[in-house]
Amino acid sequence: MTKTPSDAAARFRAEAAKRILLTDGAFGTMIQRYKLDEAAYRGSYDMAHDQKGNNDLLVLSQPDLIREITEAYLTAGSDMVSTNTFNANRVSEADYGAEHLVREMNLAAAGIARAAADKFAGQDGRPRFVAGAIGPTNKTLSLSPDVNDPGFRAIGFDELKDVYREQGEALLDGGCDFILIETVFDTLNAKAGIVAVREIEEARGIEVPIMLSMTITDMSGRNLSGHSVEAFTYMVRHARPLTIGLNCAFGADLMRPYLKDMADIADALIMAYPNAGLPNDLGAYDEQPETTGGMVGDWARDGLGNVVGGCCGTTPDHIAAMAAAVKQFAPRAVARPRTAMRLTGLDPFVIAA
Repeated sequence: MTKTPSDAAARFRAEAAKRILLTDGAFGTMIQRYKLDEAAYRGSYDMAHDQKGNNDLLVLSQPDLIREITEAYLTAGSDMVSTNTFNANRVSEADYGAEHLVREMNLAAAGIARAAADKFAGQDGRPRFVAGAIGPTNKTLSLSPDVNDPGFRAIGFDELKDVYREQGEALLDGGCDFILIETVFDTLNAKAGIVAVREIEEARGIEVPIMLSMTITDMSGRNLSGHSVEAFTYMVRHARPLTIGLNCAFGADLMRPYLKDMADIADALIMAYPNAGLPNDLGAYDEQPETTGGMVGDWARDGLGNVVGGCCGTTPDHIAAMAAAVKQFAPRAVARPRTAMRLTGLDPFVIAA
């Protein structure tokens, strides 16, 4: 079946050629400010498990709250907002006994983000985009959770692929422009997500733009499955992502050298959204918006990104500070690496032509 090119991807690339774009910041950080009790999380839903902390359920039980947060990011300057669906999948929702609501959650979340994006685009004519957020789940394909049985896996590739496909289909049905596979701590999990999106493309005869975002787990510059930034970039390059980048893990200062490594080699737009520094002893984030904004502005000055935003600890004020800091700088020029055979395991191996 012939795939129809994505108009949203073309418009996104056109906007990214003009300026550095802004995505949004953290949903969890903003939700915490409302100090919701379990009854507020649960709403009218009758479930056996305690629902406090199930942020994804709020798109059903407290949709106005999620709409308010989404619109706050758009007011701050976001060109793209993501759906509040980081854990809205059957694997993660099993912890809350809410697997039966997965499709409903994703449809509702996409609808909220789509309506907000269209509302702001209608006000000023500037395009706004919606990314359907798919998190890594709480399972890993590459590593055994049992130290006594290295061959054991808590989930298989095909099962996880089907979990991602269910979520991706609902996000697209709800109106998302792109699928964002984010916080990739296990590259094989991301590959399951990529296959799921490609299956959706094949079944629907459409092009579904993919965004990929790796998270680094320590100062070695690797994710949990052991892949370096360069290895990850080469390992997912076949997916032809609309954006590739880094999120979470570090603040903008510690993320910078790894971002530069990726920016130097990636033949796609770079999207990076760091935490507001590192958490304090209580797990809270103290980095002020002007500090985060200044460091992201330094990225922009040095040509390291095309799309920037925030992860844990960031707020609309952080996004507004970033918007002010990057507006004077031109977007990164997409890398055009020389033709070569690029192989990779945990580290890359390049054979020049």
